[in-house]
Amino acid sequence: MYQLPRVLCATLLCVLTLTASLEAAQKNVVLFIADDHGFQIGAYGDKVAKSSGLDRLAAEGTKFTRAYATTASCSASRSVIMSGLQNHATGHYGHAHGYNHFSTYQTVVPLTQHLDKAGYRTCSIGKYHLAPRDVYYFESYENGGIKGGSRNPVGMAENAAKWIKQDDDRPFFLYFCTSDPHRGGGPGNFANFNNRDNPYPETERNLFKPEDMNVPDWLPDTQEVKEELAEYYQACNRVDQGVQRLYEILEETGHLDDTLFIFTSDNGPPFPGAKTNLYQPGANLPFIVRHPDQQKRGMTTDAVINWTDITPTILDFCGVTPGKYPPVQPGENDQPIRRKNEVAYQFHGRSFLPILEQEHPDGWDSTFLSHTFHEITMYYPMRVAIEGDYKLIFNIAHQLPYPNASDLFASPTWQSALKREEKTFGQKTIYDYENRPRFELYNIAEDPYEGKNLALDPKYQDKLKELQEKLQAWQKETRDPWELKWRYE
Repeated sequence: MYQLPRVLCATLLCVLTLTASLEAAQKNVVLFIADDHGFQIGAYGDKVAKSSGLDRLAAEGTKFTRAYATTASCSASRSVIMSGLQNHATGHYGHAHGYNHFSTYQTVVPLTQHLDKAGYRTCSIGKYHLAPRDVYYFESYENGGIKGGSRNPVGMAENAAKWIKQDDDRPFFLYFCTSDPHRGGGPGNFANFNNRDNPYPETERNLFKPEDMNVPDWLPDTQEVKEELAEYYQACNRVDQGVQRLYEILEETGHLDDTLFIFTSDNGPPFPGAKTNLYQPGANLPFIVRHPDQQKRGMTTDAVINWTDITPTILDFCGVTPGKYPPVQPGENDQPIRRKNEVAYQFHGRSFLPILEQEHPDGWDSTFLSHTFHEITMYYPMRVAIEGDYKLIFNIAHQLPYPNASDLFASPTWQSALKREEKTFGQKTIYDYENRPRFELYNIAEDPYEGKNLALDPKYQDKLKELQEKLQAWQKETRDPWELKWRYE
Protein backbone atom coordinates (compact mmCIF):
# COMPACT_ATOMS: atom_id res chain seq x y z
CA MET A 1 0.00 0.00 0.00
CA TYR A 2 1.27 3.48 -0.93
CA GLN A 3 1.96 5.72 2.07
CA LEU A 4 2.12 9.53 2.03
CA PRO A 5 5.49 11.02 2.99
CA ARG A 6 5.71 11.84 6.68
CA VAL A 7 6.16 15.60 6.05
CA LEU A 8 3.09 15.71 3.81
CA CYS A 9 1.06 13.80 6.41
CA ALA A 10 2.08 16.29 9.08
CA THR A 11 1.18 19.21 6.83
CA LEU A 12 -2.25 17.76 6.04
CA LEU A 13 -2.84 17.10 9.74
CA CYS A 14 -2.02 20.74 10.57
CA VAL A 15 -4.36 22.02 7.87
CA LEU A 16 -7.18 19.75 9.01
CA THR A 17 -6.62 20.70 12.65
CA LEU A 18 -6.61 24.42 11.80
CA THR A 19 -9.75 24.05 9.69
CA ALA A 20 -11.53 22.19 12.47
CA SER A 21 -10.42 24.82 14.96
CA LEU A 22 -11.71 27.67 12.81
CA GLU A 23 -15.01 25.88 12.31
CA ALA A 24 -15.33 25.26 16.04
CA ALA A 25 -14.47 28.82 17.05
CA GLN A 26 -17.65 30.82 16.87
CA LYS A 27 -17.57 34.54 16.21
CA ASN A 28 -20.63 36.01 17.86
CA VAL A 29 -21.73 39.63 18.14
CA VAL A 30 -23.75 41.62 20.67
CA LEU A 31 -24.71 45.07 19.39
CA PHE A 32 -26.17 47.08 22.29
CA ILE A 33 -27.90 50.31 21.20
CA ALA A 34 -29.17 52.63 23.91
CA ASP A 35 -31.72 55.31 23.06
CA ASP A 36 -30.54 58.93 23.54
CA HIS A 37 -27.48 58.12 25.68
CA GLY A 38 -24.64 60.59 26.06
CA PHE A 39 -21.35 60.56 27.99
CA GLN A 40 -23.05 60.00 31.35
CA ILE A 41 -20.71 57.08 32.04
CA GLY A 42 -18.02 56.73 34.68
CA ALA A 43 -15.49 55.48 32.15
CA TYR A 44 -15.84 58.81 30.32
CA GLY A 45 -15.11 60.77 33.49
CA ASP A 46 -18.62 61.31 34.84
CA LYS A 47 -18.36 61.31 38.64
CA VAL A 48 -22.12 61.06 39.22
CA ALA A 49 -23.03 58.15 36.94
CA LYS A 50 -23.45 54.65 38.32
CA SER A 51 -22.15 52.59 35.43
CA SER A 52 -20.23 49.54 36.63
CA GLY A 53 -21.25 47.48 33.59
CA LEU A 54 -20.07 50.01 31.03
CA ASP A 55 -17.00 50.79 33.11
CA ARG A 56 -16.05 47.13 32.95
CA LEU A 57 -16.69 47.04 29.21
CA ALA A 58 -14.33 50.00 28.77
CA ALA A 59 -11.72 48.46 31.11
CA GLU A 60 -11.67 45.29 29.00
CA GLY A 61 -12.04 46.90 25.60
CA THR A 62 -11.55 50.14 23.69
CA LYS A 63 -13.26 53.45 24.39
CA PHE A 64 -13.70 55.87 21.48
CA THR A 65 -13.78 59.59 22.24
CA ARG A 66 -14.56 60.81 18.70
CA ALA A 67 -17.34 58.50 17.53
CA TYR A 68 -20.24 60.10 15.67
CA ALA A 69 -23.83 59.28 14.91
CA THR A 70 -24.28 60.40 11.32
CA THR A 71 -27.83 61.58 12.03
CA ALA A 72 -29.21 62.62 15.42
CA SER A 73 -32.59 60.96 15.11
CA CYS A 74 -33.53 57.51 16.41
CA SER A 75 -34.99 55.73 13.39
CA ALA A 76 -32.78 57.23 10.69
CA SER A 77 -29.70 56.56 12.83
CA ARG A 78 -30.64 52.92 13.29
CA SER A 79 -30.96 52.53 9.53
CA VAL A 80 -27.37 53.76 9.20
CA ILE A 81 -26.17 51.41 11.93
CA MET A 82 -27.80 48.41 10.29
CA SER A 83 -26.93 49.21 6.66
CA GLY A 84 -23.48 50.81 6.67
CA LEU A 85 -24.94 53.55 4.43
CA GLN A 86 -25.85 57.19 5.00
CA ASN A 87 -29.60 57.73 5.39
CA HIS A 88 -29.74 60.05 2.37
CA ALA A 89 -28.66 57.07 0.24
CA THR A 90 -31.14 54.57 1.69
CA GLY A 91 -34.20 56.86 1.69
CA HIS A 92 -34.69 56.43 5.44
CA TYR A 93 -34.66 60.20 6.02
CA GLY A 94 -36.42 60.30 9.40
CA HIS A 95 -38.66 58.50 11.89
CA ALA A 96 -40.39 55.33 10.72
CA HIS A 97 -43.98 56.03 11.74
CA GLY A 98 -47.29 54.68 10.47
CA TYR A 99 -48.36 58.10 9.22
CA ASN A 100 -45.42 58.71 6.88
CA HIS A 101 -43.27 56.75 4.47
CA PHE A 102 -39.76 57.11 5.82
CA SER A 103 -38.26 53.70 5.12
CA THR A 104 -35.30 52.05 3.46
CA TYR A 105 -35.26 51.07 -0.21
CA GLN A 106 -35.91 47.40 -0.90
CA THR A 107 -32.62 47.29 -2.80
CA VAL A 108 -30.55 47.89 0.35
CA VAL A 109 -28.89 44.78 1.80
CA PRO A 110 -28.57 45.30 5.58
CA LEU A 111 -26.31 43.63 8.11
CA THR A 112 -28.74 40.87 9.03
CA GLN A 113 -29.11 39.71 5.43
CA HIS A 114 -25.34 39.44 5.00
CA LEU A 115 -25.10 37.46 8.25
CA ASP A 116 -28.07 35.28 7.36
CA LYS A 117 -26.40 34.20 4.13
CA ALA A 118 -23.25 33.39 6.11
CA GLY A 119 -25.14 30.99 8.40
CA TYR A 120 -25.78 33.23 11.40
CA ARG A 121 -28.85 33.21 13.58
CA THR A 122 -30.08 36.72 14.33
CA CYS A 123 -32.23 38.10 17.11
CA SER A 124 -33.80 41.47 17.93
CA ILE A 125 -34.72 42.31 21.52
CA GLY A 126 -36.20 45.67 22.52
CA LYS A 127 -36.74 48.75 20.40
CA TYR A 128 -36.84 48.11 16.65
CA HIS A 129 -37.82 51.43 14.96
CA LEU A 130 -36.77 50.44 11.44
CA ALA A 131 -38.64 50.09 8.18
CA PRO A 132 -39.51 48.10 6.25
CA ARG A 133 -39.50 44.93 8.28
CA ASP A 134 -38.90 42.68 5.28
CA VAL A 135 -35.60 44.49 4.67
CA TYR A 136 -34.43 44.67 8.29
CA TYR A 137 -35.61 41.21 9.20
CA PHE A 138 -34.38 39.03 12.07
CA GLU A 139 -34.82 35.31 12.50
CA SER A 140 -36.13 35.85 16.06
CA TYR A 141 -37.82 38.64 18.01
CA GLU A 142 -37.57 37.72 21.69
CA ASN A 143 -39.70 40.37 23.41
CA GLY A 144 -42.36 38.26 25.05
CA GLY A 145 -43.08 38.45 28.77
CA ILE A 146 -40.76 41.37 29.62
CA LYS A 147 -42.48 43.46 32.29
CA GLY A 148 -41.90 47.09 31.42
CA GLY A 149 -40.78 46.16 27.92
CA SER A 150 -37.64 47.77 26.57
CA ARG A 151 -37.22 49.93 29.69
CA ASN A 152 -36.41 46.77 31.63
CA PRO A 153 -32.92 45.93 30.31
CA VAL A 154 -32.32 43.15 32.85
CA GLY A 155 -35.59 41.51 31.84
CA MET A 156 -34.50 41.87 28.22
CA ALA A 157 -31.18 40.23 29.08
CA GLU A 158 -32.97 37.23 30.63
CA ASN A 159 -34.80 36.74 27.32
CA ALA A 160 -31.45 37.00 25.56
CA ALA A 161 -30.07 34.28 27.82
CA LYS A 162 -32.84 31.89 26.82
CA TRP A 163 -32.21 32.59 23.16
CA ILE A 164 -28.42 32.22 23.41
CA LYS A 165 -28.84 28.92 25.27
CA GLN A 166 -31.03 27.40 22.56
CA ASP A 167 -29.80 24.14 21.07
CA ASP A 168 -28.31 25.73 17.99
CA ASP A 169 -24.67 25.47 16.92
CA ARG A 170 -24.76 28.46 14.58
CA PRO A 171 -22.94 31.66 15.55
CA PHE A 172 -25.25 34.42 16.72
CA PHE A 173 -25.90 38.13 16.25
CA LEU A 174 -27.90 39.82 19.01
CA TYR A 175 -29.38 43.28 18.38
CA PHE A 176 -30.18 44.53 21.88
CA CYS A 177 -31.92 47.92 22.03
CA THR A 178 -33.28 49.65 25.11
CA SER A 179 -35.83 52.47 25.09
CA ASP A 180 -33.86 54.10 27.91
CA PRO A 181 -32.80 56.79 28.51
CA HIS A 182 -35.31 58.25 26.00
CA ARG A 183 -38.06 60.36 27.54
CA GLY A 184 -41.19 58.38 28.28
CA GLY A 185 -44.63 58.86 29.75
CA GLY A 186 -44.90 62.45 28.56
CA PRO A 187 -42.59 65.48 28.30
CA GLY A 188 -40.11 65.74 31.14
CA ASN A 189 -40.70 62.17 32.26
CA PHE A 190 -37.84 59.71 31.91
CA ALA A 191 -40.05 56.90 33.22
CA ASN A 192 -38.47 57.10 36.67
CA PHE A 193 -41.71 56.39 38.55
CA ASN A 194 -40.40 57.74 41.87
CA ASN A 195 -43.81 57.56 43.51
CA ARG A 196 -44.91 54.16 42.26
CA ASP A 197 -43.93 50.56 42.62
CA ASN A 198 -41.06 49.62 40.36
CA PRO A 199 -42.62 48.46 37.04
CA TYR A 200 -39.33 46.80 36.07
CA PRO A 201 -39.01 43.97 38.61
CA GLU A 202 -35.66 42.61 37.34
CA THR A 203 -34.04 46.04 37.07
CA GLU A 204 -33.23 47.92 40.26
CA ARG A 205 -34.30 51.51 40.83
CA ASN A 206 -31.36 53.75 41.67
CA LEU A 207 -32.39 57.34 42.35
CA PHE A 208 -30.26 60.44 41.83
CA LYS A 209 -30.54 63.81 43.55
CA PRO A 210 -30.90 67.05 41.57
CA GLU A 211 -28.41 68.80 43.84
CA ASP A 212 -25.75 66.24 42.87
CA MET A 213 -26.03 66.94 39.14
CA ASN A 214 -23.15 68.53 37.24
CA VAL A 215 -24.83 70.49 34.46
CA PRO A 216 -22.86 70.28 31.18
CA ASP A 217 -21.87 73.51 29.49
CA TRP A 218 -24.32 73.02 26.64
CA LEU A 219 -27.29 73.27 29.05
CA PRO A 220 -28.38 76.13 31.33
CA ASP A 221 -27.58 75.64 35.01
CA THR A 222 -31.14 75.79 36.42
CA GLN A 223 -33.16 73.79 38.90
CA GLU A 224 -35.41 72.43 36.15
CA VAL A 225 -32.42 71.11 34.26
CA LYS A 226 -30.97 69.49 37.39
CA GLU A 227 -34.28 67.77 38.14
CA GLU A 228 -34.51 66.40 34.61
CA LEU A 229 -30.90 65.27 34.68
CA ALA A 230 -31.55 63.36 37.92
CA GLU A 231 -34.33 61.44 36.17
CA TYR A 232 -32.15 60.96 33.10
CA TYR A 233 -29.28 59.47 35.13
CA GLN A 234 -31.69 56.97 36.62
CA ALA A 235 -32.69 55.84 33.13
CA CYS A 236 -29.00 55.63 32.14
CA ASN A 237 -28.38 53.41 35.15
CA ARG A 238 -31.07 51.01 33.97
CA VAL A 239 -29.21 50.74 30.67
CA ASP A 240 -26.01 49.95 32.53
CA GLN A 241 -27.69 47.15 34.47
CA GLY A 242 -28.60 45.57 31.14
CA VAL A 243 -24.97 45.74 30.02
CA GLN A 244 -23.84 44.16 33.28
CA ARG A 245 -26.35 41.31 33.06
CA LEU A 246 -25.46 40.58 29.43
CA TYR A 247 -21.82 40.33 30.49
CA GLU A 248 -22.76 37.76 33.14
CA ILE A 249 -24.79 35.78 30.61
CA LEU A 250 -21.90 35.65 28.15
CA GLU A 251 -19.66 34.38 30.98
CA GLU A 252 -22.23 31.82 32.12
CA THR A 253 -22.66 30.45 28.60
CA GLY A 254 -18.94 30.41 27.81
CA HIS A 255 -19.31 33.03 25.07
CA LEU A 256 -17.40 35.95 26.56
CA ASP A 257 -14.25 34.83 24.74
CA ASP A 258 -15.85 34.46 21.32
CA THR A 259 -18.16 37.47 21.24
CA LEU A 260 -17.62 41.00 19.98
CA PHE A 261 -19.52 43.36 22.30
CA ILE A 262 -20.33 46.87 21.00
CA PHE A 263 -22.12 49.54 23.02
CA THR A 264 -23.31 52.89 21.73
CA SER A 265 -26.39 55.08 21.29
CA ASP A 266 -28.50 56.12 18.33
CA ASN A 267 -28.13 59.84 19.09
CA GLY A 268 -27.39 62.22 21.94
CA PRO A 269 -29.31 63.03 25.15
CA PRO A 270 -32.99 64.06 24.84
CA PHE A 271 -32.40 67.71 25.66
CA PRO A 272 -32.48 70.82 23.45
CA GLY A 273 -29.04 71.35 21.97
CA ALA A 274 -28.29 67.63 21.73
CA LYS A 275 -30.76 65.18 20.16
CA THR A 276 -31.96 66.22 16.66
CA ASN A 277 -28.86 68.44 16.30
CA LEU A 278 -25.52 67.67 14.70
CA TYR A 279 -23.84 69.81 17.33
CA GLN A 280 -21.37 67.82 19.44
CA PRO A 281 -23.81 66.79 22.24
CA GLY A 282 -26.20 65.33 19.65
CA ALA A 283 -23.69 63.50 17.46
CA ASN A 284 -20.45 62.84 19.38
CA LEU A 285 -21.41 59.84 21.51
CA PRO A 286 -20.03 57.06 23.71
CA PHE A 287 -18.75 54.08 21.78
CA ILE A 288 -17.14 51.13 23.55
CA VAL A 289 -15.96 47.89 21.95
CA ARG A 290 -14.73 44.72 23.61
CA HIS A 291 -12.95 42.40 21.16
CA PRO A 292 -12.47 38.90 22.63
CA ASP A 293 -8.93 38.60 21.22
CA GLN A 294 -7.81 42.09 22.14
CA GLN A 295 -4.24 42.22 23.44
CA LYS A 296 -4.28 45.76 24.83
CA ARG A 297 -7.27 46.30 27.09
CA GLY A 298 -8.57 49.46 28.68
CA MET A 299 -7.65 51.40 25.56
CA THR A 300 -8.78 54.91 24.66
CA THR A 301 -8.59 56.00 21.03
CA ASP A 302 -9.22 59.31 19.32
CA ALA A 303 -9.90 57.64 15.98
CA VAL A 304 -12.79 59.41 14.25
CA ILE A 305 -15.48 56.90 13.30
CA ASN A 306 -19.17 57.12 12.48
CA TRP A 307 -22.12 54.76 12.47
CA THR A 308 -21.62 53.72 8.82
CA ASP A 309 -18.51 51.90 10.12
CA ILE A 310 -20.48 49.55 12.37
CA THR A 311 -21.81 47.10 9.78
CA PRO A 312 -18.45 46.75 7.91
CA THR A 313 -16.69 46.18 11.24
CA ILE A 314 -19.09 43.45 12.36
CA LEU A 315 -18.79 41.68 9.01
CA ASP A 316 -15.00 41.96 9.22
CA PHE A 317 -15.00 40.38 12.68
CA CYS A 318 -17.30 37.58 11.52
CA GLY A 319 -15.17 36.90 8.47
CA VAL A 320 -18.11 37.60 6.18
CA THR A 321 -17.42 39.09 2.75
CA PRO A 322 -20.54 40.71 1.30
CA GLY A 323 -21.68 39.03 -1.88
CA LYS A 324 -22.13 40.56 -5.29
CA TYR A 325 -25.36 42.33 -6.10
CA PRO A 326 -26.68 44.25 -9.09
CA PRO A 327 -25.84 47.96 -8.64
CA VAL A 328 -28.70 50.40 -8.11
CA GLN A 329 -29.72 53.17 -10.48
CA PRO A 330 -32.74 55.49 -10.52
CA GLY A 331 -35.77 54.05 -12.26
CA GLU A 332 -39.26 55.18 -13.10
CA ASN A 333 -41.14 57.22 -10.48
CA ASP A 334 -37.82 57.72 -8.68
CA GLN A 335 -37.83 54.10 -7.52
CA PRO A 336 -34.37 52.51 -7.60
CA ILE A 337 -33.80 49.54 -9.88
CA ARG A 338 -30.83 47.25 -10.33
CA ARG A 339 -28.68 46.76 -13.37
CA LYS A 340 -27.92 43.27 -14.59
CA ASN A 341 -24.17 43.26 -13.98
CA GLU A 342 -23.28 42.28 -10.42
CA VAL A 343 -20.63 44.09 -8.38
CA ALA A 344 -19.27 43.70 -4.87
CA TYR A 345 -21.56 45.35 -2.31
CA GLN A 346 -20.22 48.71 -1.18
CA PHE A 347 -20.62 50.54 2.15
CA HIS A 348 -20.05 54.17 3.06
CA GLY A 349 -18.09 53.08 6.14
CA ARG A 350 -15.07 50.87 6.79
CA SER A 351 -13.97 48.40 9.45
CA PHE A 352 -12.22 49.91 12.45
CA LEU A 353 -10.91 46.55 13.71
CA PRO A 354 -7.36 47.24 12.43
CA ILE A 355 -7.04 50.34 14.65
CA LEU A 356 -8.88 49.06 17.72
CA GLU A 357 -5.66 49.00 19.77
CA GLN A 358 -4.19 52.29 18.51
CA GLU A 359 -4.51 55.51 20.48
CA HIS A 360 -3.84 57.89 17.57
CA PRO A 361 -4.14 55.96 14.29
CA ASP A 362 -3.13 57.63 11.04
CA GLY A 363 -5.87 58.25 8.51
CA TRP A 364 -8.71 58.34 11.05
CA ASP A 365 -9.19 62.06 11.67
CA SER A 366 -12.10 62.99 9.40
CA THR A 367 -15.72 62.07 8.78
CA PHE A 368 -19.03 63.26 7.31
CA LEU A 369 -22.51 63.42 8.85
CA SER A 370 -25.96 63.69 7.28
CA HIS A 371 -29.25 64.62 8.96
CA THR A 372 -32.48 65.50 7.14
CA PHE A 373 -35.57 64.91 9.32
CA HIS A 374 -36.47 63.94 12.86
CA GLU A 375 -40.24 63.80 13.00
CA ILE A 376 -42.10 64.23 9.70
CA THR A 377 -42.72 67.90 10.59
CA MET A 378 -39.05 68.54 11.38
CA TYR A 379 -37.43 69.14 8.01
CA TYR A 380 -34.03 70.68 8.63
CA PRO A 381 -31.32 69.08 6.47
CA MET A 382 -27.78 69.45 7.75
CA ARG A 383 -24.54 68.07 6.37
CA VAL A 384 -21.27 68.08 8.32
CA ALA A 385 -17.59 67.70 7.50
CA ILE A 386 -15.13 67.07 10.34
CA GLU A 387 -11.39 67.14 9.76
CA GLY A 388 -8.93 67.29 12.61
CA ASP A 389 -9.99 70.05 14.99
CA TYR A 390 -12.42 71.71 12.59
CA LYS A 391 -16.09 71.07 11.97
CA LEU A 392 -18.22 72.58 9.20
CA ILE A 393 -22.02 72.50 9.43
CA PHE A 394 -24.00 73.19 6.24
CA ASN A 395 -27.52 74.24 7.27
CA ILE A 396 -29.19 73.58 3.94
CA ALA A 397 -32.58 74.99 5.00
CA HIS A 398 -31.07 77.90 6.89
CA GLN A 399 -33.93 80.18 5.76
CA LEU A 400 -36.23 78.23 8.08
CA PRO A 401 -36.30 78.50 11.88
CA TYR A 402 -34.86 75.40 13.49
CA PRO A 403 -37.77 73.06 14.41
CA ASN A 404 -37.93 71.64 17.94
CA ALA A 405 -38.93 68.03 18.57
CA SER A 406 -42.31 67.89 20.27
CA ASP A 407 -41.01 66.27 23.48
CA LEU A 408 -37.98 68.55 23.72
CA PHE A 409 -40.10 71.65 23.16
CA ALA A 410 -42.49 70.62 25.95
CA SER A 411 -39.71 69.64 28.36
CA PRO A 412 -39.31 71.58 31.62
CA THR A 413 -35.76 72.39 30.50
CA TRP A 414 -36.91 74.32 27.41
CA GLN A 415 -40.16 75.69 28.77
CA SER A 416 -38.46 77.14 31.85
CA ALA A 417 -36.06 79.04 29.58
CA LEU A 418 -38.96 80.42 27.56
CA LYS A 419 -41.02 81.40 30.61
CA ARG A 420 -38.07 83.24 32.12
CA GLU A 421 -37.49 84.88 28.75
CA GLU A 422 -33.87 83.78 28.92
CA LYS A 423 -31.60 85.18 26.24
CA THR A 424 -29.12 82.30 26.25
CA PHE A 425 -29.28 78.52 26.28
CA GLY A 426 -25.95 76.86 26.95
CA GLN A 427 -23.31 78.33 24.64
CA LYS A 428 -25.77 80.08 22.31
CA THR A 429 -28.49 82.67 22.45
CA ILE A 430 -31.95 81.21 21.96
CA TYR A 431 -32.30 83.38 18.86
CA ASP A 432 -29.12 81.96 17.32
CA TYR A 433 -30.16 78.42 18.25
CA GLU A 434 -33.45 78.80 16.38
CA ASN A 435 -32.14 80.96 13.50
CA ARG A 436 -29.00 79.45 12.05
CA PRO A 437 -26.70 80.72 9.31
CA ARG A 438 -26.00 78.78 6.15
CA PHE A 439 -22.56 77.75 7.38
CA GLU A 440 -21.14 77.21 10.83
CA LEU A 441 -17.43 76.55 11.36
CA TYR A 442 -15.99 75.59 14.72
CA ASN A 443 -12.68 74.59 16.24
CA ILE A 444 -14.08 71.78 18.37
CA ALA A 445 -10.78 71.25 20.19
CA GLU A 446 -10.84 74.81 21.59
CA ASP A 447 -14.61 75.30 21.48
CA PRO A 448 -16.14 71.83 22.09
CA TYR A 449 -19.71 73.10 22.54
CA GLU A 450 -19.64 75.31 19.44
CA GLY A 451 -20.15 78.74 20.94
CA LYS A 452 -18.02 80.73 18.45
CA ASN A 453 -18.87 80.47 14.75
CA LEU A 454 -15.72 81.11 12.69
CA ALA A 455 -17.43 81.01 9.28
CA LEU A 456 -17.36 84.80 8.85
CA ASP A 457 -13.93 85.32 10.40
CA PRO A 458 -11.46 86.43 7.66
CA LYS A 459 -8.70 84.34 9.24
CA TYR A 460 -10.60 81.12 8.59
CA GLN A 461 -11.84 81.60 5.02
CA ASP A 462 -9.29 79.16 3.56
CA LYS A 463 -10.34 76.46 6.03
CA LEU A 464 -14.00 77.21 5.33
CA LYS A 465 -13.52 76.86 1.57
CA GLU A 466 -11.46 73.68 1.97
CA LEU A 467 -14.14 71.95 4.05
CA GLN A 468 -16.94 73.21 1.79
CA GLU A 469 -15.26 71.64 -1.24
CA LYS A 470 -14.68 68.36 0.56
CA LEU A 471 -18.26 68.25 1.83
CA GLN A 472 -19.75 68.86 -1.61
CA ALA A 473 -17.47 66.23 -3.17
CA TRP A 474 -18.57 63.72 -0.54
CA GLN A 475 -22.23 64.52 -1.19
CA LYS A 476 -21.70 63.81 -4.89
CA GLU A 477 -19.84 60.59 -4.14
CA THR A 478 -22.62 59.28 -1.88
CA ARG A 479 -25.40 60.42 -4.25
CA ASP A 480 -26.89 62.86 -1.79
CA PRO A 481 -29.98 64.50 -3.38
CA TRP A 482 -29.34 67.63 -1.32
CA GLU A 483 -26.02 68.23 -3.09
CA LEU A 484 -28.14 70.18 -5.57
CA LYS A 485 -28.49 72.96 -2.98
CA TRP A 486 -24.89 74.07 -3.59
CA ARG A 487 -26.01 75.24 -7.06
CA TYR A 488 -29.75 75.72 -6.80
CA GLU A 489 -29.77 78.18 -3.88
